[in-house]
Amino acid sequence: QVQLVESGGGLVQAGGSLRLSCAASGLTFSSYAMGWFRQAPGKEREFVAAISRNGGGNTGYADSVKGRFTISRDNAKNTVYLQMNSLKPEDTAVYSCAAKYPGGTFYYYTLQDTYEFWGQGTQVTVSS
Repeated sequence: QVQLVESGGGLVQAGGSLRLSCAASGLTFSSYAMGWFRQAPGKEREFVAAISRNGGGNTGYADSVKGRFTISRDNAKNTVYLQMNSLKPEDTAVYSCAAKYPGGTFYYYTLQDTYEFWGQGTQVTVSS
C-alpha cells in the first residue's frame, strides 16, 4: 500500500529554517508528481509547493512562500523535500505531502483535489 511519511517539522524562531522530508513507499515514485500543502489552525488546507515527476526546474510555489521555500526531490531515494528559510509566524501549520498519478513529465499541480495520496503531516511552529 502507498505510504507517505513526513518528517523534519518542529519549533523554530522567526527567521530560522527547517527542511521537511516526505518518504514514499508502495508506489513507483518517479511516476508521480508531488506537492506540499499546509493547514493552519482554523483555516483551510492550502497549496505550498509542487514539483513535476522529473524534478528539475519544473516547480511551482504559493505567492506567500515564493523566494523562501524550495521544493526538490530525489527519485533514487523516493523522497521529496521542502527547504523552508526565513520562516515567519504565519508559516505555522501542519505540512503534508501528496502524490499524484500520473505525473506529467514537466507538469506540477497546485490543486489539492488532483492528488490521490496524502501523508499524515508534520507540525511546523514558528515563534515570534
